[in-house]
Amino acid sequence: MSETPRSTAIFLLIFLALIWGTSFILIKQGLKVFAPDEVGALRVTAAALFLLPAALIRFKELTRDHYWKLLLSGLMGIFIPAFLFATAQTNMESSVAGILNTLTPIFTLLIGAFIFKQKFKNLAIVGIILGFLGGVVLMFARTGGEIGSLNVYALLILIACIFYGANLNFIKYKITDLKALTITSGSLLMIGPLAIVYLFGLSDFTIKLQTIDGAWRAAGFIVLLGIMSTAIATFLFNRLVKISTPIFASSVTYIMPIVAVGWGLFDGEALGIGHFIGMTAITMGVYLANRK
Repeated sequence: MSETPRSTAIFLLIFLALIWGTSFILIKQGLKVFAPDEVGALRVTAAALFLLPAALIRFKELTRDHYWKLLLSGLMGIFIPAFLFATAQTNMESSVAGILNTLTPIFTLLIGAFIFKQKFKNLAIVGIILGFLGGVVLMFARTGGEIGSLNVYALLILIACIFYGANLNFIKYKITDLKALTITSGSLLMIGPLAIVYLFGLSDFTIKLQTIDGAWRAAGFIVLLGIMSTAIATFLFNRLVKISTPIFASSVTYIMPIVAVGWGLFDGEALGIGHFIGMTAITMGVYLANRK
């Protein structure tokens, strides 16, 4: 990267960490009223409606070959993770979810190596192992930080990280001819109808909105989540991928846990030694895996 794109990339990295680090506490607020599937569907719906004007303007740029690519990208990078994270946080602190999300660069590296034939050095293997060990510690760390039984809901976040890593590489190497905003708005245009049909046709979202106290407030948090953490942040992230590398872009997870943990502590969540050991191991692993 030249100096100007590098400066832009660093700015985007920090800004994205602030936005995405806040997303976990917003999910937590939404779950106080709505089921995880409703949180995921409303999140995607809000993002899709917010970027609908941009999608319609850029629709003429798309060819038939773009449709399936944008649908796949939308499913991997937005739709499926939205449901996975909301479900996981029904049995997990928001700060721990934010920490576990730092495994995304590890999966980005692995998928890039095995599917897209990227090369990495032997030190990266040490980083991958260390990162996974940190993830294992977090999956067994309980609310107070002590080590207990496996929290199977943590596996949902690992699956989401795999989808994020796959989508990062897919955008970088398979959608090279579209701009970031076109990719983001086009992906949301493809998956938006799925979320809208589910939200208003198959869930109890509208009933809860009319009958439960605090529902509008909780919905407001989810809409903010959809607009900021999904629509705007995904656009900025796709822009970051375009001007940098998938590994650099996924390193937003270095800073994001700090924001997520900060919000969690502010909201009264308790973290113990097990959580900090896991977070430290993951951070060191990601650093070693990405070290030149």
